[in-house]
Amino acid sequence: MRVGVVVNPVAGGGRMRALWPEIHAMLADRFDGVVVRETRGPGEGADVARDLALDGLPLVVAAGGDGTVSETVDGLLQARRERGSTAELGIMPVGTGSDLARGLGIAGEPKALVARIAESKARAIDAGRVSFVDDNGALAARHFINIASLGVSGPTDRAVNAAKSGGRMSGKMVFLWHTVRELIRYRFQQVRVTVDDGNPLEATIALVAAANGRFFGGGMMIAPDAAIDDGQLEVIVVRGASKLKLVSDLRLVYSGAHRSLASCTFLRGQKVVVEPLGDPIANGALLDIDGESPGRIPATFEILPGAIRVRS
Repeated sequence: MRVGVVVNPVAGGGRMRALWPEIHAMLADRFDGVVVRETRGPGEGADVARDLALDGLPLVVAAGGDGTVSETVDGLLQARRERGSTAELGIMPVGTGSDLARGLGIAGEPKALVARIAESKARAIDAGRVSFVDDNGALAARHFINIASLGVSGPTDRAVNAAKSGGRMSGKMVFLWHTVRELIRYRFQQVRVTVDDGNPLEATIALVAAANGRFFGGGMMIAPDAAIDDGQLEVIVVRGASKLKLVSDLRLVYSGAHRSLASCTFLRGQKVVVEPLGDPIANGALLDIDGESPGRIPATFEILPGAIRVRS
């Protein structure tokens, strides 16, 4: 079998660039051919993955962080929609957060990860699709695989991605530092959240998450009951209250203990619509889509059951 690889050389603060020659050699030992495409900037991974799938490669590996995996999934699903491609997904996690890999239990040294990709049987998992307003004010849409959210997570993504430089802090500490800093700066926003055909929930929020997976932000278990193959999104609404209280409560998110907080509401559904209330500019909360922030609300999040097959 030939395999395609979408490589983000700057993933993990540049660690992928150092690890890639070893990973490439191990993949070449396991597969009949390895077609490598490096990304040069945000968003390029989707086009690269789409092209690899449309070229008939049956397996495409995302080598990088959560953003690389998300873009690869977006490209594979585009190829599926356009020409019925059935290309499977492999994951080689080397990123600041790697939260999807954490949720799937994908961890270890490169040799073990390559063996897992080569030997494991693919299973179907869900993906998501979000329609939103991009930074130029145009309507846009893309797929996601782990978690899409809005609120303080949007500016946190932008701060984390702007600060990536191969520093010594762990991914957990990088996200925690920037989350606290952005939360202190954040102005709570007023939104309306509608899940499926339920009654709309209007709230002043710090965060709304539409979760396919359980973890985001470098290990925060924001969606403790999410399952990546159940055809549902877990929806978490975190109301804005005291910023000091929210900062203090952050420690609870790593274990999922925030379930008990009065400021958090948990819902489930297949479609989530989030709209700004009042001033659409002031309350046009920034999005987080698998660790990237390409736009803002209004946004619609939908689950796509069994949309992608992953070797995990």
